[in-house]
Amino acid sequence: MRKSKPKQRIILPDPKYKDTLVTRFVNDLMVDGKKNVAYQIFYDAMDFIAEKNKDKEITPVETWKKALENITPMVEVKSRRIGGATFQVPMEVNPKRKTAISIRNMIKYSRQRNGKNMAEKLAQEILAGFNEEGGAFKKKEETHRMADANKAFAHFRF
Repeated sequence: MRKSKPKQRIILPDPKYKDTLVTRFVNDLMVDGKKNVAYQIFYDAMDFIAEKNKDKEITPVETWKKALENITPMVEVKSRRIGGATFQVPMEVNPKRKTAISIRNMIKYSRQRNGKNMAEKLAQEILAGFNEEGGAFKKKEETHRMADANKAFAHFRF
């Protein structure tokens, strides 16, 4: 490559929970530069989760982090051309990419859910991910199944 890699930008922690992962999530949740709206959706979802889990001693942010951990894929398949044939080669996922994939999948599948507003849909997807169910968790399981089915081609890793 001719150009050097761009330097990593510093992400500031969010105002309420003082967590940079929350800011990353909100940045992906944001549409058309409406960051305050995205923050409001996230915080409303956290309030919804707190309301649902009154009897449990786990905080809403811990629930969200556990849900993200549950839907994070460990391996993925990448296409690789070898001798005219294309193989699906299973590869380990880079840690930064892991979080990006899990955040993206959680937002994608929460947008597809049925519900009143985005905060409610997001809260339902977070609770589903926490309980190891829902669309994002199924996506992770499907990715792992694909990698397991193609583990014979693991020696083609690059």
